[in-house]
Amino acid sequence: MRSLPKFQVALAAFALTSLSAFAADSTPKTVKVAGYVSDSQCGADHAAKGSNPSCVAKCIKEGAKPVFVDDAKNIVWTIDNPDAVKDHYGHHIRMTGTEDSATKQVHITSVAMLASPPAKTDKMDMEHK
Repeated sequence: MRSLPKFQVALAAFALTSLSAFAADSTPKTVKVAGYVSDSQCGADHAAKGSNPSCVAKCIKEGAKPVFVDDAKNIVWTIDNPDAVKDHYGHHIRMTGTEDSATKQVHITSVAMLASPPAKTDKMDMEHK
């Protein structure tokens, strides 16, 4: 019986290790993250300007989907279970759930209301006033 050259064995081991590392990275992880419930039309704009529940509710009523905008990274996440936030459109919340960074999707298991931070302002706007 002929044995495989060391190079082929090493290559096969590397390939299996790489696949398992990739699979681990794409596994959803449980997180607690502060951010805003916005809509797919306006996205992070609401987080930048502060809470606007009536605008978010209007956009969702007109067909936009609820999304979650992470405070720290300003990333817009698709919510795979939008009923979890139906009473929180436009609100600043801390969500607990799982995030899948490969698909930019969250599954929200619980929501806690947070105080809204002051709206962020642009330095240019402040200089012109």
